[in-house]
Amino acid sequence: MGDTQTGRARGRRREADRNDARLMQAAREVFAELGWDAPVSEIARRAGIGMGSLYRRYPSKELLAQRMRIVGMEQLVTQARTALAEEPDPWAAFARFLRDALSAQGAGGPLLPLVGGRLPATEEIVAAAGQLRAALDDLVDGAHRAGVLRADFTSADVPLLLEHLTARIPVTDERATTLHLRYLDLILAGLHTSSTRPTALQSPAPDWAELSELWNAPKK
Repeated sequence: MGDTQTGRARGRRREADRNDARLMQAAREVFAELGWDAPVSEIARRAGIGMGSLYRRYPSKELLAQRMRIVGMEQLVTQARTALAEEPDPWAAFARFLRDALSAQGAGGPLLPLVGGRLPATEEIVAAAGQLRAALDDLVDGAHRAGVLRADFTSADVPLLLEHLTARIPVTDERATTLHLRYLDLILAGLHTSSTRPTALQSPAPDWAELSELWNAPKK
């Protein structure tokens, strides 16, 4: 009896995880297309989930968006750690991470214009951001130590670079991804120290405090 109950609980957990993954993808697409005022009912419809199920898990649009932010950061951390573990060459790890991140995001569009400055930095958000910073520091520092990444590129540049590279393009999702990866290749060519006399950057790099201000609503 106990094994049966355990199996049912695991089955419900797997189904909940699948529903959550569909919700996150649908939320990103709907917010990108319709903006912050998009109806939650449209997110549920695209995810194939009933409104009751959605509200039981996320009673408000704000909570859904906060979870979307956390899932996005956790995904980037996993991709960064995987690239570091599987690519012994620092440049290969750096480039792989960026390609994996862009491919996974597809044509959903950048998140910063949609939720930046709209939601507060909860403890969970701060913790996820700290893990992301640590993972990106490891990627960028490794490439710097190997002398393959221009010295004026910082880990705080990475999130904004990804935001720029995920601009919405009015083509199929597959084509949008291939175009994003094309422009990433052009950027990578400029970031590698083998580039002939790289152009000096005209403005200073962002820092992580500035990124936090961009993403999070000010404390009341």
